[in-house]
Amino acid sequence: MSDKKSIKKKLILEGLFAFLIVLTPIFFYWYKYIPVGAQTYSFFGIEIGTNGFEDVSESFYYYFSKIVPLLALIIWFITSKDWWYYAILIPISMYSFQLFAVFNYNSNIVDENEVMYVIVVTMVVVPIVYFIRVKLVDKHVHGIDLEAMDTELQILKEKEELRKERQKLEQRQKTVSKKM
Repeated sequence: MSDKKSIKKKLILEGLFAFLIVLTPIFFYWYKYIPVGAQTYSFFGIEIGTNGFEDVSESFYYYFSKIVPLLALIIWFITSKDWWYYAILIPISMYSFQLFAVFNYNSNIVDENEVMYVIVVTMVVVPIVYFIRVKLVDKHVHGIDLEAMDTELQILKEKEELRKERQKLEQRQKTVSKKM
């Protein structure tokens, strides 16, 4: 019974993702359907203003030129099963910072300073992705099992310690036998 529910949930979720992907061209070109020069636009009772742009059409152009790729990248990140999917966080962060700048359009500068924030995200994501890659390549491509290597190194250390202890005991035995 729970298998049917999980399959149903999965189908609904995948259908929602597919529906959002199908709608992305409509979202992206939505600004073309808004009258040029309009200062406000009402959609389902929500009044949308210019937010510092020349008109609502221009503001929608900037909004959805950031929202659509961000939406596609988020869907890709959520549905990806590849080992490197954390690298998708870099463009997601870039579009997120750009979208934030568009919504806070006070300085008339769009897509300028977001690179500084993306560099910080990149400095965190890239080492994580590289570490995952190294682990996977070592284990699956080169056949190196790091846990087995650690165990083997520990055994070698213990053997070396036992060898040194044995040498000390032999040395003591020689000194004791010389004294007698």
